[in-house]
Amino acid sequence: MSVAASGAGEVGVLQCRRCMPAPPRMSLRIVTHEIIRAELLTVAREQFGDLVKAVVDVARGIMVIGGELHSDEEALLLEQGSRQEDVWGVNLYPGKSSEEWIEFDSLINVRPSRGNRSRGVEDPAIRTRILEIVGKLVSG
Repeated sequence: MSVAASGAGEVGVLQCRRCMPAPPRMSLRIVTHEIIRAELLTVAREQFGDLVKAVVDVARGIMVIGGELHSDEEALLLEQGSRQEDVWGVNLYPGKSSEEWIEFDSLINVRPSRGNRSRGVEDPAIRTRILEIVGKLVSG
C-alpha cells in the first residue's frame, strides 16, 4: 500500500496496488426443509473453507445459513417473526463426524440477563433442541 497526497492540507488516500475483487457472497437462506450435508459443504467452501455459520430458532424449528456473521442471520430471523430468546448461533463443520460437527459458539449467544454468560449455549435443554433441529434439517 502507498499513501498519496496531492497538496498541503489534504488527507492522504490509501491505494492498494494488488487489490483483488472480493469473492461473491452467499445469500442468506432460511432452511425449513431437509437439506443434504453436501449442500453445506458447498456453502462452506464458498465462504470460510470448512465451516458454515448458522442461527437456529428453537421455537420454530428452522435455521438460517449463508451469513458472513451470525448477527446477519439472526436479523433475518427476527425480521421473519422469530423471538430473540429463541435464536442461537452455531458453527457447522459439514466435513467432520456427527459427534463433533456442531460447535456452540457465537457472540449472539451472550445474554447475561437470561443466564447465558458465554458465547456457548449453557442450557442443556436448548443445546439438545438445537441438535434435534439441525439433525432434522440436515441429512447425510
